[in-house]
Amino acid sequence: MKIYLNSIKFNRSLVDGPGVRTVVFFQGCDLHCKGCQNPSAWDIRKGTAVGVEELANLLKKEVCNKKITFSGGEPLMQAEGLIALVELLADFDIAVYTGHELCDVPKRLLDRIRYIKTGAFKEELHTTVTPFVGSSNQEFRRLH
Repeated sequence: MKIYLNSIKFNRSLVDGPGVRTVVFFQGCDLHCKGCQNPSAWDIRKGTAVGVEELANLLKKEVCNKKITFSGGEPLMQAEGLIALVELLADFDIAVYTGHELCDVPKRLLDRIRYIKTGAFKEELHTTVTPFVGSSNQEFRRLH
């Protein structure tokens, strides 16, 4: 199974969940929010295809603190690949950023991650005050 990626930022983010996190940006988005910070990730055909096991092995090797956020684009466009990847990273502290609502997230995924950010970005509700979200309608939740 393959996942289409936009990029990976190793051990550099303080704004994509608690702690210093590696952010894996999935390629492909079905939402196309006005004011999106990453429109280059919308077209899945522009991504780099990577095998799930290969990606898991790379992350195990390179992410020294085991804190990862999966963002995008829209990770739920590749839900089966995301779930397979998360299952291979069982001992990691994982956050998923989705523009979809919580009810749209597969339970199988929710059971295996620690944090989730839900809700589409709304440019008119942009905020820099609420941690880990881009607009005030979004919610960042700890699950476990």
